[in-house]
Amino acid sequence: MRAMPAPARSGNWQNPGRMDSRLAALEQWLAGELNGVACRLAPASEDASFRRYFRAHLQDGRTYIVMDAPPPQEDCAPFVRIAHLLRAAGLHAPEVHAQDLARGFLLLSDLGTRTYLDALVSGDANSLMRDAIDALVRWQLATRPGVLPPYDEALLQREMALFPDWYVARHLEKTLSAEQQAGLHKIFALLAASALAQPKVYVHRDYMPRNLMVSEPNPGILDFQDAVHGPITYDVVCLLRDAFISWEEERVLDWSIRYWEKAKKAGLPVDPDFGEFWRALEWMGLQRHLKVMGIFARLTYRDGKAKYVADTPRFLAYARPVAKRYAPLAPLARLLDELS
Repeated sequence: MRAMPAPARSGNWQNPGRMDSRLAALEQWLAGELNGVACRLAPASEDASFRRYFRAHLQDGRTYIVMDAPPPQEDCAPFVRIAHLLRAAGLHAPEVHAQDLARGFLLLSDLGTRTYLDALVSGDANSLMRDAIDALVRWQLATRPGVLPPYDEALLQREMALFPDWYVARHLEKTLSAEQQAGLHKIFALLAASALAQPKVYVHRDYMPRNLMVSEPNPGILDFQDAVHGPITYDVVCLLRDAFISWEEERVLDWSIRYWEKAKKAGLPVDPDFGEFWRALEWMGLQRHLKVMGIFARLTYRDGKAKYVADTPRFLAYARPVAKRYAPLAPLARLLDELS
């Protein structure tokens, strides 16, 4: 069995040599933190937010990652706090070597250049996924109440509202009838209720191959600043039904069973009936897929990042079979057909 990779995409990086005001301030701050040691900055990765990442190459061969997260659009404090939580759980997250939260600058350890997304197509997918599942179980076992913000109904509903607001209205340029709107709101209520009924654990909220690095120890974990306390299936479905790489259903099912067995053995509160766990995972995935279709449309039309919307057919391919598989979700299946 093989992965079905995402299409190649070009970067949209600003030239790090362009002396905008933030870059000049960042370089001045970095020089102070490095005690004047000369370094060269190069783009390190793409990001769907306002954050920029640079790799600092020092003359002695060391490398660091430098984050530029401009306030008020971005807040570095959650990144710093959750990096500490991950590392305290024994996971490989970046170490924060220096910080200026007021200006939005961080100096981080470098977890390498090869993402899971790059490696899964050509590498040993089973081995990589085993490591990712093991790390996820450790992250969930570290859960403590009251530490991370709740993944509550308000947040779940706000996320799903991105689908009609941005994907349907802006991208498809279609207006839902009153009947279609009412049916969609009922689906949203069902999906939110299913998510809220699940046991609660720490949720990375974007635990996907593009945010995992092939590293030692494996995996390195990135982009965790939006972590919450929420449904136990969320990160599993993020990993297995990804935005940029798709797998045959047989393989998704196999990896889901592997996670479920390891979670049970570790004492995590997964449903003892795998069938019920699988249904909850599929419904959780559907909530995420609707959200991401809206987010990708918003990135295109609000933020000028047009490449993301090209991946929305992947989410429709995830969403349609799930909506058709469960009778209560049939109205969504009809709506997706009507919109196509």
